[in-house]
Amino acid sequence: MTEPALTLEHVNLTRRGRPVLEDVNLALETGETLALLGPNGSGKTTLLRVVLGLLIPDSGRVRVLGTTPARARGNVGYVPQHVHFDPDFPIRVLDVVLMGRLHARGPLRRMRSEDHAIALDALAKVESSDLTRRPIGALSGGQLQRVLIARALAMHPRMLLLDEPLASLDERIGKSLWDLLGELAREMTVVIVSHDIGAVSRHVRSVACLNRRLFMHPSRTLTADVLESAYGSSVHAIAHDHPHRPSDPDPEAR
Repeated sequence: MTEPALTLEHVNLTRRGRPVLEDVNLALETGETLALLGPNGSGKTTLLRVVLGLLIPDSGRVRVLGTTPARARGNVGYVPQHVHFDPDFPIRVLDVVLMGRLHARGPLRRMRSEDHAIALDALAKVESSDLTRRPIGALSGGQLQRVLIARALAMHPRMLLLDEPLASLDERIGKSLWDLLGELAREMTVVIVSHDIGAVSRHVRSVACLNRRLFMHPSRTLTADVLESAYGSSVHAIAHDHPHRPSDPDPEAR
Protein backbone atom coordinates (compact mmCIF):
# COMPACT_ATOMS: atom_id res chain seq x y z
CA MET A 1 0.00 0.00 0.00
CA THR A 2 1.38 3.45 -0.97
CA GLU A 3 2.42 5.67 1.92
CA PRO A 4 0.52 8.99 2.19
CA ALA A 5 2.28 12.07 0.82
CA LEU A 6 2.14 13.66 4.28
CA THR A 7 1.70 12.03 7.67
CA LEU A 8 1.69 13.68 11.09
CA GLU A 9 1.16 11.50 14.14
CA HIS A 10 0.63 12.97 17.61
CA VAL A 11 2.76 16.03 16.84
CA ASN A 12 3.33 18.44 19.73
CA LEU A 13 5.34 21.65 19.69
CA THR A 14 5.88 24.31 22.34
CA ARG A 15 7.51 27.67 21.61
CA ARG A 16 8.55 30.23 24.23
CA GLY A 17 6.78 28.16 26.84
CA ARG A 18 3.46 28.20 24.98
CA PRO A 19 1.91 25.15 23.28
CA VAL A 20 1.52 25.88 19.56
CA LEU A 21 0.63 22.42 18.23
CA GLU A 22 -1.16 19.85 20.36
CA ASP A 23 -1.56 16.20 19.35
CA VAL A 24 -1.82 17.02 15.64
CA ASN A 25 -2.69 14.07 13.40
CA LEU A 26 -3.01 14.22 9.62
CA ALA A 27 -2.76 11.84 6.66
CA LEU A 28 -2.78 13.46 3.22
CA GLU A 29 -2.81 11.30 0.12
CA THR A 30 -0.75 11.97 -3.00
CA GLY A 31 -2.52 14.41 -5.34
CA GLU A 32 -4.86 15.75 -2.65
CA THR A 33 -5.54 19.47 -2.17
CA LEU A 34 -5.97 20.55 1.45
CA ALA A 35 -7.02 23.96 2.73
CA LEU A 36 -5.79 24.83 6.21
CA LEU A 37 -8.04 27.31 8.05
CA GLY A 38 -7.83 28.91 11.45
CA PRO A 39 -7.49 32.26 13.27
CA ASN A 40 -4.23 34.18 13.59
CA GLY A 41 -1.86 32.55 16.03
CA SER A 42 -3.48 29.15 15.61
CA GLY A 43 -0.27 27.45 14.42
CA LYS A 44 -0.85 27.28 10.66
CA THR A 45 2.52 28.72 9.60
CA THR A 46 4.24 26.73 12.33
CA LEU A 47 2.72 23.54 10.96
CA LEU A 48 4.05 24.31 7.47
CA ARG A 49 7.52 24.86 8.95
CA VAL A 50 7.31 21.49 10.66
CA VAL A 51 6.47 19.86 7.33
CA LEU A 52 9.49 21.63 5.79
CA GLY A 53 11.76 20.40 8.57
CA LEU A 54 12.53 23.96 9.69
CA LEU A 55 11.03 23.26 13.12
CA ILE A 56 11.42 19.98 14.99
CA PRO A 57 8.42 18.90 17.10
CA ASP A 58 8.85 18.15 20.78
CA SER A 59 7.20 14.81 20.16
CA GLY A 60 5.39 12.91 17.44
CA ARG A 61 6.23 11.63 13.97
CA VAL A 62 6.35 13.50 10.65
CA ARG A 63 6.75 11.84 7.24
CA VAL A 64 6.87 13.80 3.99
CA LEU A 65 6.88 12.02 0.62
CA GLY A 66 7.90 8.80 2.30
CA THR A 67 10.90 10.18 4.17
CA THR A 68 11.92 12.76 6.78
CA PRO A 69 11.03 16.44 6.23
CA ALA A 70 14.72 17.37 5.85
CA ARG A 71 15.32 14.78 3.14
CA ALA A 72 12.10 15.66 1.32
CA ARG A 73 12.76 19.40 1.27
CA GLY A 74 14.14 19.43 -2.29
CA ASN A 75 10.79 18.11 -3.54
CA VAL A 76 8.61 20.52 -1.56
CA GLY A 77 7.85 23.99 -2.91
CA TYR A 78 7.07 26.69 -0.34
CA VAL A 79 5.50 30.13 -0.75
CA PRO A 80 5.75 32.09 2.53
CA GLN A 81 3.22 34.67 3.59
CA HIS A 82 5.83 37.37 4.28
CA VAL A 83 9.25 37.84 2.70
CA HIS A 84 11.77 40.36 4.00
CA PHE A 85 14.61 41.47 1.74
CA ASP A 86 16.67 44.53 0.83
CA PRO A 87 14.68 46.30 -1.93
CA ASP A 88 17.95 47.77 -3.25
CA PHE A 89 19.57 44.38 -3.75
CA PRO A 90 20.38 44.18 -7.50
CA ILE A 91 18.53 41.03 -8.55
CA ARG A 92 16.01 40.57 -11.35
CA VAL A 93 12.74 38.67 -11.23
CA LEU A 94 14.07 35.93 -13.53
CA ASP A 95 17.04 35.36 -11.21
CA VAL A 96 14.70 34.97 -8.23
CA VAL A 97 12.61 32.38 -10.06
CA LEU A 98 15.79 30.54 -11.14
CA MET A 99 16.53 30.02 -7.43
CA GLY A 100 13.84 27.37 -7.63
CA ARG A 101 16.22 25.37 -9.83
CA LEU A 102 19.09 25.33 -7.31
CA HIS A 103 18.04 21.95 -5.90
CA ALA A 104 18.43 20.44 -9.37
CA ARG A 105 21.73 22.13 -10.28
CA GLY A 106 23.43 22.82 -6.96
CA PRO A 107 24.46 26.26 -5.66
CA LEU A 108 27.74 26.44 -7.61
CA ARG A 109 26.53 25.04 -10.93
CA ARG A 110 25.75 27.20 -13.95
CA MET A 111 22.09 27.30 -14.95
CA ARG A 112 21.31 25.64 -18.27
CA SER A 113 19.00 26.75 -21.05
CA GLU A 114 16.37 24.28 -19.83
CA ASP A 115 16.41 25.93 -16.39
CA HIS A 116 15.73 29.31 -17.98
CA ALA A 117 12.90 27.75 -20.01
CA ILE A 118 11.36 26.26 -16.86
CA ALA A 119 11.62 29.61 -15.03
CA LEU A 120 10.01 31.48 -17.93
CA ASP A 121 7.22 28.90 -18.09
CA ALA A 122 6.59 29.30 -14.34
CA LEU A 123 6.33 33.08 -14.76
CA ALA A 124 3.90 32.60 -17.64
CA LYS A 125 1.70 30.38 -15.47
CA VAL A 126 1.30 33.18 -12.93
CA GLU A 127 0.78 35.80 -15.66
CA SER A 128 4.07 37.57 -14.95
CA SER A 129 6.10 37.14 -18.14
CA ASP A 130 6.33 40.93 -18.45
CA LEU A 131 8.26 41.13 -15.15
CA THR A 132 11.22 39.00 -16.23
CA ARG A 133 13.84 41.78 -16.21
CA ARG A 134 12.22 43.91 -13.50
CA PRO A 135 14.32 44.50 -10.33
CA ILE A 136 12.75 42.58 -7.46
CA GLY A 137 12.69 45.74 -5.34
CA ALA A 138 10.45 47.50 -7.88
CA LEU A 139 7.57 45.06 -7.54
CA SER A 140 4.24 45.65 -5.84
CA GLY A 141 3.11 43.25 -3.12
CA GLY A 142 0.89 41.32 -5.52
CA GLN A 143 3.61 41.10 -8.17
CA LEU A 144 6.12 39.82 -5.61
CA GLN A 145 3.66 37.17 -4.46
CA ARG A 146 3.24 35.90 -8.01
CA VAL A 147 7.02 35.76 -8.47
CA LEU A 148 7.41 33.72 -5.28
CA ILE A 149 4.77 31.27 -6.51
CA ALA A 150 6.67 31.02 -9.81
CA ARG A 151 9.90 30.30 -7.91
CA ALA A 152 8.19 27.43 -6.09
CA LEU A 153 6.75 26.06 -9.35
CA ALA A 154 10.20 26.17 -10.99
CA MET A 155 11.29 23.43 -8.59
CA HIS A 156 8.84 21.03 -10.23
CA PRO A 157 7.87 20.00 -6.69
CA ARG A 158 5.95 16.91 -5.70
CA MET A 159 4.32 18.87 -2.86
CA LEU A 160 3.45 22.56 -2.74
CA LEU A 161 2.88 24.52 0.50
CA LEU A 162 1.34 27.98 0.22
CA ASP A 163 0.89 30.32 3.18
CA GLU A 164 -1.87 32.85 2.29
CA PRO A 165 -0.70 32.97 -1.34
CA LEU A 166 -3.54 35.14 -2.63
CA ALA A 167 -3.68 37.74 0.13
CA SER A 168 -1.97 40.50 -1.92
CA LEU A 169 -3.55 39.73 -5.28
CA ASP A 170 -6.44 41.45 -7.01
CA GLU A 171 -9.62 39.50 -7.73
CA ARG A 172 -8.80 38.69 -11.38
CA ILE A 173 -5.29 37.39 -10.68
CA GLY A 174 -6.52 35.59 -7.56
CA LYS A 175 -9.15 33.72 -9.58
CA SER A 176 -6.62 32.72 -12.25
CA LEU A 177 -4.25 31.43 -9.57
CA TRP A 178 -7.01 29.38 -7.95
CA ASP A 179 -7.60 27.86 -11.38
CA LEU A 180 -3.86 27.22 -11.71
CA LEU A 181 -3.74 25.54 -8.30
CA GLY A 182 -6.60 23.32 -9.42
CA GLU A 183 -4.50 22.22 -12.40
CA LEU A 184 -1.41 21.68 -10.25
CA ALA A 185 -3.37 19.42 -7.94
CA ARG A 186 -3.44 16.88 -10.77
CA GLU A 187 0.36 16.71 -10.63
CA MET A 188 1.24 17.19 -6.96
CA THR A 189 -0.05 17.39 -3.40
CA VAL A 190 -1.06 20.94 -2.40
CA VAL A 191 -1.56 22.49 1.05
CA ILE A 192 -2.99 26.02 1.12
CA VAL A 193 -3.30 28.24 4.18
CA SER A 194 -6.17 30.61 3.45
CA HIS A 195 -8.74 32.86 5.11
CA ASP A 196 -10.90 32.94 1.98
CA ILE A 197 -13.47 30.38 3.06
CA GLY A 198 -15.72 31.04 0.07
CA ALA A 199 -12.92 30.25 -2.39
CA VAL A 200 -11.86 27.25 -0.33
CA SER A 201 -15.34 25.76 -0.54
CA ARG A 202 -15.18 25.98 -4.34
CA HIS A 203 -11.62 24.93 -5.12
CA VAL A 204 -10.26 22.37 -2.66
CA ARG A 205 -11.07 18.75 -1.94
CA SER A 206 -10.68 18.68 1.84
CA VAL A 207 -10.35 21.11 4.74
CA ALA A 208 -8.52 21.09 8.06
CA CYS A 209 -9.23 23.64 10.78
CA LEU A 210 -6.29 24.33 13.10
CA ASN A 211 -6.30 26.02 16.47
CA ARG A 212 -3.39 24.26 18.18
CA ARG A 213 -5.37 21.05 17.62
CA LEU A 214 -6.25 19.93 14.10
CA PHE A 215 -9.81 19.15 13.05
CA MET A 216 -9.71 17.28 9.74
CA HIS A 217 -12.72 17.20 7.41
CA PRO A 218 -12.42 15.12 4.22
CA SER A 219 -14.92 17.36 2.45
CA ARG A 220 -14.88 20.95 1.24
CA THR A 221 -18.37 21.60 2.61
CA LEU A 222 -17.99 23.44 5.92
CA THR A 223 -20.62 23.62 8.61
CA ALA A 224 -20.99 26.06 11.48
CA ASP A 225 -20.05 23.31 13.96
CA VAL A 226 -16.83 22.57 12.07
CA LEU A 227 -15.71 26.19 12.11
CA GLU A 228 -16.77 26.84 15.69
CA SER A 229 -14.52 23.96 16.77
CA ALA A 230 -11.51 25.77 15.31
CA TYR A 231 -12.35 29.46 15.70
CA GLY A 232 -13.81 29.14 19.17
CA SER A 233 -16.76 31.46 18.46
CA SER A 234 -20.12 31.34 16.78
CA VAL A 235 -20.04 31.49 12.98
CA HIS A 236 -22.38 31.79 10.04
CA ALA A 237 -23.17 28.56 8.21
CA ILE A 238 -21.11 27.88 5.08
CA ALA A 239 -23.01 26.80 2.01
CA HIS A 240 -21.09 25.14 -0.82
CA ASP A 241 -20.26 27.61 -3.62
CA HIS A 242 -21.56 30.56 -1.57
CA PRO A 243 -18.85 32.69 0.06
CA HIS A 244 -19.83 33.35 3.65
CA ARG A 245 -17.28 33.70 6.41
CA PRO A 246 -17.10 33.30 10.18
CA SER A 247 -18.25 36.16 12.27
CA ASP A 248 -15.18 37.88 13.68
CA PRO A 249 -15.90 39.62 16.96
CA ASP A 250 -12.21 39.65 17.90
CA PRO A 251 -10.10 41.83 15.55
CA GLU A 252 -6.94 40.05 16.75
CA ALA A 253 -8.23 36.71 15.42
CA ARG A 254 -7.83 37.55 11.76
